[in-house]
Amino acid sequence: MSQPREIVPGATYLITRRVLRRHHLLRPDAAINQLLVYALAVSTRRYGIEVHAMCAMSTHLHLIVTDMNGALPRFLQFFHRIVALGTKVLRQWEGPVWDHEATSVVRLLTRAAVVEKIAYVLANPVSAGLVQHAREWPGVKVDTSELGRGLLRAARPAAYLDPENPQWPEEVTLPLALPPGIERASAEHFCSDVAAELERQEAEAHAEAQRQGRRFLGPERASRVSPYERATSFEALRGRNPTFAVGREQGDARRIAGAAVRAFRACYRAALERWRAGVRDAVFPSGTWWMRMFHGVNVTGVVLTS
Repeated sequence: MSQPREIVPGATYLITRRVLRRHHLLRPDAAINQLLVYALAVSTRRYGIEVHAMCAMSTHLHLIVTDMNGALPRFLQFFHRIVALGTKVLRQWEGPVWDHEATSVVRLLTRAAVVEKIAYVLANPVSAGLVQHAREWPGVKVDTSELGRGLLRAARPAAYLDPENPQWPEEVTLPLALPPGIERASAEHFCSDVAAELERQEAEAHAEAQRQGRRFLGPERASRVSPYERATSFEALRGRNPTFAVGREQGDARRIAGAAVRAFRACYRAALERWRAGVRDAVFPSGTWWMRMFHGVNVTGVVLTS
């Protein structure tokens, strides 16, 4: 049985979704890039999600977002469905698009975690040996200079979406927001920290490529890879799927966050046992989402502490 996940309005997350069996179905080209930006803009507007950073790799998709209204599961369901159905049309693909593993959702609890994970997302094409620098990646991405100020635009894709349906506007825009807690006055300092972390991660990727005697594929060759081929590089499967991140050298924050997660799960399990025993007025902890949405259980407004 999967662990319950706390859904809190205003929480910031690193979201990762992988393509089935590591096929290159999201290989960067104009049509796929348009679909991704359009689907993300429509979905975030519908569910009150703020986007801070993203990088669409050929085999997976990374997002850094803040869930303003506590609607993250609805957003993910809607967004991933649009992308999957649009991709099936564009690639003439039969069968599932997304991997059967659950979407990775990592809550970012500190400024350090947000800085490190945004840099991680942007550095992904470099770490994968595809381009030497993040700015060279031809897929949908956010540059450090666009953090909190960029604006992505996309016209409605001709494939799949009905132009007569009012929920699909002819053109959409997607503003890139600063993460919570980052004031506009300190935006330059925040962007500088992300850029420095990105440079550090790029340097690590360059050193690793040199150690292994590998060359970077380059943006042109990466754009010509067949979407029906599968990635062949080694990737550890079914490893740890963290619930939260606090960043490096944040021991106290990690201990506090771990205690909070354990407390939420313990309260949830206790309430679930009572509910299964027929106690329909059992009170679930704040942050309970699935049981509240589908069974209308009582949820306390008390914030859990360690």
